[in-house]
Amino acid sequence: MRAVVQRASRASVTVAGEVVGQLGAPGLVVLLGVTHSDTAGTAAALAGKIYHLRILAREKSCADTGAPLLVISQFTLYADTAKGRRPSWSAAAPGPVAEPLVGAFATALRQLGATVATGVFGASMQVELVNDGPVTLVLEA
Repeated sequence: MRAVVQRASRASVTVAGEVVGQLGAPGLVVLLGVTHSDTAGTAAALAGKIYHLRILAREKSCADTGAPLLVISQFTLYADTAKGRRPSWSAAAPGPVAEPLVGAFATALRQLGATVATGVFGASMQVELVNDGPVTLVLEA
């Protein structure tokens, strides 16, 4: 699993003109990619790491502050651009494998006590955010 985590002062995700998820307060936006070897255990481990990651103001975490998270599936995080100009997506897990694991990741965050909003798996989404800091990290599990 690969995640791009951005500290945001505000963020939202829109599908077909309708806001389907947003941060109600400053928090973290998590773009999440799933690969073939990922499991529910991988999802839970990465969720715990991100929830406790001390990248908010005054070196606090979402666990410390109750800051919300916006989780958006992003298969393009597994793009392979080594050959030519057209990325290969073969390292990304197919939808029937990836979708339940994105759900497991969001569920694991909620079980830790997080407030979690999500995008819509497989949809064309417009993501708007104001990166705070800016702080952007790439994590792998």
